[in-house]
Amino acid sequence: MKVILLKDVKGKGKKDSILDVSDGYANNFLIKNGLAVLYTKKSKEILDKEIDFREKEEQKLVDEYNQIKNKLNDKIIEFKVKTGKDDKVFGTVSSKQISDKLKEMGYKIDKKNIKVTDAISSLGITNVAVELHKKVKFNIKINLLK
Repeated sequence: MKVILLKDVKGKGKKDSILDVSDGYANNFLIKNGLAVLYTKKSKEILDKEIDFREKEEQKLVDEYNQIKNKLNDKIIEFKVKTGKDDKVFGTVSSKQISDKLKEMGYKIDKKNIKVTDAISSLGITNVAVELHKKVKFNIKINLLK
């Protein structure tokens, strides 16, 4: 019996996969638990429309993220920090602080998307990677000032 998976099924396949399984497994487990639907022309058409819709939504999201990328690519974000002897910075600038500063500037970027690899703890400009989507990655410049 052919079925279309509605959810990921461990050991069988991912969501939207078309599988050929035994009648008993399909009826008594997959369909009964809402993990799959019977494969028909109509269900295949619905699946194709849904996949197409998701791809279009994903492309809209990528386009939106690319606009943010283009606006932030040349920007330098400045932080005033306290320094001690020999201009040594007290503490570091975290991804949360960068996210908050970006929110003040009008960009809603989650701190999880800001990849701080090395601690930002010295005066001057430091590049920080931002990954809004697997297709949209860029660097922003963080400048620490006295």
